[in-house]
Amino acid sequence: MTTATRGDASSLFATPRTVAEHRADGSIVLRSPDPLCNGARCIGDWLEQWARQRPDAIFLAERSNTESPWSNVTYARALRQVRAAASWMLAQSLSAERPVVILSDNSIDHALLALAAQHVGVPSAAISPAYSLMSKDFDKLKGMISLLRPGAIYVAATKPFAAALAAIKPLHDAQIISGNVDDADALAFGTIAATSETPEVATAFAAVRPDTIAKFLFTSGSTGTPKAVINTQRMLTSSQQAKAQTWTFLEQPRDDLVILDWLPWSHTFGANHNFNLVLRNGGSLYIDGGKPAPGLFATSLANLKSVMPTVYFNVPRGFDMLIAALRGDEELRRRFFGEVKFAFYAGAALPQNLWDALEELSVETVGRAMPMVSAWGSTETSPLATDCHFLAERSGNIGVPIPGTELKLVPSGDKLEVRVRGPNVTPGYWKAPELTRQAFDDEGFYLIGDAVKFADADRPECGLFFDGRVAEDFKLNSGTWVSVGTLRVAGIAALAPLAQDIVVTGHGGDEVRFLVFPNIAACRAHAGLPETAGVNDVLAHDKVRTAIAQGLAKLKQESANSSGHATRALLLPEPPSVDGGEITDKGYINQRAVLTRRADAVVRLNDEASGEWIVSR
Repeated sequence: MTTATRGDASSLFATPRTVAEHRADGSIVLRSPDPLCNGARCIGDWLEQWARQRPDAIFLAERSNTESPWSNVTYARALRQVRAAASWMLAQSLSAERPVVILSDNSIDHALLALAAQHVGVPSAAISPAYSLMSKDFDKLKGMISLLRPGAIYVAATKPFAAALAAIKPLHDAQIISGNVDDADALAFGTIAATSETPEVATAFAAVRPDTIAKFLFTSGSTGTPKAVINTQRMLTSSQQAKAQTWTFLEQPRDDLVILDWLPWSHTFGANHNFNLVLRNGGSLYIDGGKPAPGLFATSLANLKSVMPTVYFNVPRGFDMLIAALRGDEELRRRFFGEVKFAFYAGAALPQNLWDALEELSVETVGRAMPMVSAWGSTETSPLATDCHFLAERSGNIGVPIPGTELKLVPSGDKLEVRVRGPNVTPGYWKAPELTRQAFDDEGFYLIGDAVKFADADRPECGLFFDGRVAEDFKLNSGTWVSVGTLRVAGIAALAPLAQDIVVTGHGGDEVRFLVFPNIAACRAHAGLPETAGVNDVLAHDKVRTAIAQGLAKLKQESANSSGHATRALLLPEPPSVDGGEITDKGYINQRAVLTRRADAVVRLNDEASGEWIVSR
């Protein structure tokens, strides 16, 4: 596929430009020659602006199930409720030392409560519901609450969160707020949102500055208690200002920006990138109650048929499930490729087989390939650090530095470790000065821990490719480095559709091996087994094991080098653990956490006498 078949990007994006400074120590500093323009003082300015200019436009919409109509809140109504809730918060003396904690999934109430806090300088902290609803010991949730000492805690309803609330009760003196008016053991959010606005709200709003803490977002916490990343107003507004300078269609006369999104607001992708994109540009966000998981993606598909977005956001697992749905639904396929301007993937590298499949479907349906773009960053960079606002030739290009942000590429073995500096970067971790000090180099660049490589070293404007996590890569006994990030994506593609994800191992050995989290539904279908078939029976089926063996052989053909393929694989019947820090809400697998928690599986994988593992054929 050539870029000529993908249409004209000039109507959507700025021309990528990058300046490279080569230093005597071998490091390279990349920056955009375009300065970052002045942005908003705080995100509350955006809400105030659109409540004046587009008071009756839909800001947020949600529905309880796919059979119900969408309920919504306009910009004007949202501002009224934000000011009202903010009045209640000021009366409770909430502050950075007594912030608002939100334990529930995305919802209109969730959004308004967070915006109300941020409107008057009170940080909000959305904590992944998995820590409350899926955890067995609540240890990480306890650590978060102990660190934050919140003054208010919100849940959509108290009953599902009863065990979690009981576990953290000794650790705070917060008012419990519920989205369910029938919960007698909590204060209803509706009551808070109906508070009479006080003059103190305007005074507190005027006092919010770019350095004011807007929110705390927690890292995944694969080892120990998750860290609370400070997100200032400057971080959030500068990130969106840079986005507007790269996605230039946002600043042009256009149809309304409409986004349908499931990505959790406890993570920077869903909250700071997607939610703030809508708020900054006066768009409409339809909250998708589904997600790319068995039993839940049908909700996402039904919502997609109801509301076709301007831009489609998802993680690789979501695109995998979307492609299967598009193949089986001609009408949805026609609408999707005809109405969506472009698709954006992030959260993890997109396997090339998914990129190719999406392009092929688009060409077959509308005669052109839908533009596919991406970006790169982290919770600490709010999240935008680079943006691929051009039509890359293949998957994996993370783009160029955004305006106002610098990247320092430092030689590390045979790789380039990347570091980030700019107004979008966190000042540090809450109440953790030593961790903060360790997170930056002597020039103030954040040590993100990733490696990158140039698409074309002589043309930095062609972008960068993610080259794995520096700490995840390892050497074989031969001295050959294994690029875990690169091999993981290649392995998923080679084993498609049977592998949901892969953990790469082989540390201290002669060859690479895979721990495979299987796509049970795909394996069951491949084996021709009924839906009632047990997981162990599915994974032991000869057709499944043969297909995995053939996939390993295919990968070896593509890269015969010992670091470029795996010689054997072990299928894991137990899904990744939330308590163990093995997986995030976005479906990203933490390699180190899996290898630590499943050391016994690694032993079985390396046991020559074991009959469990599958060898390349």
